[in-house]
Amino acid sequence: MTHILKNKNLEIKIDLPLENYNFSRFDWTGKITDVKFKNIQLATVERTDGQNEDSFGKGFYNEFGIDTALGYDETEIGGWFHKIGVGLLKKEDSQYLFSKNYELKPAEFQISAESDRILISCNSEVANGYAYLLQKEIQLDESGFTLKYYLQNTGEKDINTDEYVHNFTAINNDLIGNKYVLEFPFQLKPGLFGETVNPELKVAIGQNEIKFKGTPEDQFFFSNLSSNENVDASWQLINLESKIAISESGSFQTNKVNLWGWKHVICPELFFKIDIKPGESTEWTRNYNIYKIK
Repeated sequence: MTHILKNKNLEIKIDLPLENYNFSRFDWTGKITDVKFKNIQLATVERTDGQNEDSFGKGFYNEFGIDTALGYDETEIGGWFHKIGVGLLKKEDSQYLFSKNYELKPAEFQISAESDRILISCNSEVANGYAYLLQKEIQLDESGFTLKYYLQNTGEKDINTDEYVHNFTAINNDLIGNKYVLEFPFQLKPGLFGETVNPELKVAIGQNEIKFKGTPEDQFFFSNLSSNENVDASWQLINLESKIAISESGSFQTNKVNLWGWKHVICPELFFKIDIKPGESTEWTRNYNIYKIK
């Protein structure tokens, strides 16, 4: 059953670990599927082409290790490797692909809920010397919500990976276009981006903001928006027509910021780099605020 956190301003819907989406990419601890602010929709889905939406991303899903899952290279074909927050995945070939649906064995999950928050823990078994304890708390605030992460290395090998939230965002279900402005707290230098996919040239890069020349019919993607520099982990998306804005700010600096989108969705992504020795742990937070603008 979907868990709901609600106050006078916000309603957040959260699927529990074994509900609905049960594929191998996104973290199962606290799958935020929907957020409404004063009954205005803020989240959408990855695809709108009739495919089963529970097979893909939606809302504020997060992922660990998009480029390579934990211990993948050391695992023999036919063996099992970790996908943090999901469980053990079966290795079938030499290259890890985040979009592939792997055979999996779910991790062990525990849930603790109060009126304004939910805490979901994921306790892994040991595989190839790797093991971990992940705890994610989703806390309802007056006009926003906070994600609090705790990751402990309970294995024998270092954990080197990263985490981001995909942020499948659309305000009031409006298509992406000239009513949106996406702002960053750092200078955008397109010549130093990693990858640029902008086939219709409808995504316009400014000094520290991104605007749109119409609705993109094709997918767009930009990697390394911070040009490998350490910057404050933050973005703000404004809908000029609805006069609603949503922002995310992390408790960390980042040198990896990506942006993906389509005609119905825009997804700024702030990556948190993770390096944990055996027996040690790390914590980080992501704070989301939603507000009206003048």
